[in-house]
Amino acid sequence: MQMRDFVVRFAGEGGQGVVTSAEGLAQSSTQVGYHALTFATFPSQILGGPTWTQARIAVDPVLAPGDDVDVLVAFNQEAYDNHVSEVREDGVVIFNSTEFQLEGDSRAFGLPVEELARSTGNNRAANMVIMGALAHLVNMPHEYLEEFVEKRFNRGREGDDEIIRSNIQALRLGREHIALSGFNLGDLAPAKMPDYQQLMIKGNEALSLGAIAGGLEFYVGYPISPATPILLFMERNLVGKDRFAYQVSSEIESITAILGAGYAGKRSMTATAGPGVSLMSEGLGLSWIAEIPLVVVNVQRGGPATGLPTKTEQSDLMSCMFPAHGDVRLPVIAVGTVEECFYGAVKAIEWAEKYQGPVMLMSEMALAERAQNIRKPDLSQIEPAKRWVYEGNNGYKRYAGYELSPMPIPGSPGAYVANGSEHDDIGDTTHLPERHIQMTQRRFSKIKLLEEEDYEREGSEHSVAVLPWGGSKGPAREAYDILKQEGVPVGWYYTMFLNPLPPKLLDELKQKDLVIVPELNYQGQFSNILRGLGVKAQSITQYTGLPFKVRTLVEQITEITNSRSTEAVAV
Repeated sequence: MQMRDFVVRFAGEGGQGVVTSAEGLAQSSTQVGYHALTFATFPSQILGGPTWTQARIAVDPVLAPGDDVDVLVAFNQEAYDNHVSEVREDGVVIFNSTEFQLEGDSRAFGLPVEELARSTGNNRAANMVIMGALAHLVNMPHEYLEEFVEKRFNRGREGDDEIIRSNIQALRLGREHIALSGFNLGDLAPAKMPDYQQLMIKGNEALSLGAIAGGLEFYVGYPISPATPILLFMERNLVGKDRFAYQVSSEIESITAILGAGYAGKRSMTATAGPGVSLMSEGLGLSWIAEIPLVVVNVQRGGPATGLPTKTEQSDLMSCMFPAHGDVRLPVIAVGTVEECFYGAVKAIEWAEKYQGPVMLMSEMALAERAQNIRKPDLSQIEPAKRWVYEGNNGYKRYAGYELSPMPIPGSPGAYVANGSEHDDIGDTTHLPERHIQMTQRRFSKIKLLEEEDYEREGSEHSVAVLPWGGSKGPAREAYDILKQEGVPVGWYYTMFLNPLPPKLLDELKQKDLVIVPELNYQGQFSNILRGLGVKAQSITQYTGLPFKVRTLVEQITEITNSRSTEAVAV
């Protein structure tokens, strides 16, 4: 029987090409029609430290990194010791025999990676040695990888021919050496090229492209893991007339800068992580009370404080939805796939302009650094967000009434004060109770303008449902497909719109006997929010800094469902 997918884990020290190898394998595979997804995790130091990256190559689309490792590529002894337990029983271990030796593991084969690379005349071809060996293990035609090398390094520069030659030689040396081991995992089923154009892209890149496609004009940010690549992307690409990108000295400066830009009529955004959201709290409150459009991206990491700065978690939901003191409940979009990173950013820019206020766009480390092939977005179908701009005369009352009103632009008619104190119709400070009541109701009522109808729904006849959010979507979806095949009576729901939830979705969830929420935090934060909305929700939590394994979710959802059936029989 042919393999439908295989999982390779590259483990070693930062700087040894661990990430490059995984991403190269993924990219070369997608160019011939396979689907690929990577997962990267590394320490917080600039260089060095234990690092590993996993690549999953499959005939069919995949959303999770994979539970079991088919091949472990260990660059050093520590990597082998820490990861060998994850290799399935009939898997293979390739170890860098230039670095260390192994004895007593019948699944292991030594590959002198650096030595073989040097023999090609190109010391940087080590990852190609490994890729050649991996291709042999699953009988992937060598033409696939050679075509990848040709496309990647044929850049019209002097020396390209030599680089291509040495890399192809490295591929062949890796294949020849692993052939001596006698190891083989089987045949990977042939790839089938999709009938649409694709991109191999990381989550942070997709999010940045989506924001620009949505009409972003002004970006200011401060470097912080894992959001820094968004800042770097904007500095390179948010260029041209009426566009601006800049690095500032703190998160407080970031939020105040985009507040000013939003007030001046620009579509503005910043990106940060949990610690930055904490520092932006006061600015977000000002944006809420003064009704100024802006987007804050939170690429979540482990917390609190510095916490786990390069690990993944979903523990910032409460701080994103309720970031400021007083009565505040911000709109929240939480993306769950690399493709959703693009479209979620488009929607976040649209939401901010539509209801004239701050929007939180939540991603997470596992998505930010994930490389995945997605359908190339059709930019012709995306309209940049538009603001309702005031075009009347002076004497305008910006904050009159309980509903959204057109927003004046400085220098144009309709002057008003964007006040951080409670205010009257034109923005002047007031402490009158009736004004605070009116303005509070106005700010909350505007959120209804953002209600969407878009959500996923399957098995709605069942009284128990699974509802993941954010990056837990992938493992939860694969788990659900297994549960469905096994006949476990459970339904599936999903949306990236967490506040406001699609009204029809919320109505359906309220009718369920139980809604199971897989989420990467200790407190079960989304379940807490859902229970406040009248949903009988219970979380499956994990807080290891790593994504869920599909196997774990299958076991726990089955256990919960079975225990409910037993209770029903007992009653």
